[in-house]
Amino acid sequence: MRIESGEYASIVGPSGSGKSTLMHLLGLLDRPSGGVITVGGQDATSLSDAALAVLRNRTIGFVFQSFQLLARTSALDNVALPLLYRGVAKSDRREQAASALAAVGLASRTGHKPTELSGGEQQRVAIARALVGEPDLLLADEPTGNLDTRTGGEVMETLERLNAEQGVAVVLVTHDREISERAPRQIFVRDGLIEADLAPATTQ
Repeated sequence: MRIESGEYASIVGPSGSGKSTLMHLLGLLDRPSGGVITVGGQDATSLSDAALAVLRNRTIGFVFQSFQLLARTSALDNVALPLLYRGVAKSDRREQAASALAAVGLASRTGHKPTELSGGEQQRVAIARALVGEPDLLLADEPTGNLDTRTGGEVMETLERLNAEQGVAVVLVTHDREISERAPRQIFVRDGLIEADLAPATTQ
């Protein structure tokens, strides 16, 4: 399987089908038991854990169903966190975090803590955090799973807009066919195998 630069794809399948395992492999969180994973032409499977962590931090952004925000930390500092691990100066990382929050429509909520935000706003903070380091690939694991239909739709529109306007590749994992069908490319997984891969040219 190959994910191209700027692509938008969904991975869909029932519970236990292997969706999360595939996402963990794509996100360099797990090492494969066989085969090779390449990122930008580089063989990631041969890297040390430390080198893998650096590559992951610089090329991949993650959005999770449960938001994974620090409860006592402002939206701005939640978003700035990945830049802290890169050694970016405080003033610079806060400036970049503010820009990322503005990109998801939360410029006025930078000082708010997660408990002061709605579920949709929390997920948009998580998206901003994933984007602040300007990754090549954004992985979203059931990003609408904890949201109502309207709010989930708003989050999907945010992801789609960022894909279209900023060119970041988006891979969305979901069991919801309605959500998966919003993607130009759908990858169907069952029993640990890719059952079908409907590329843009064949998607109706």
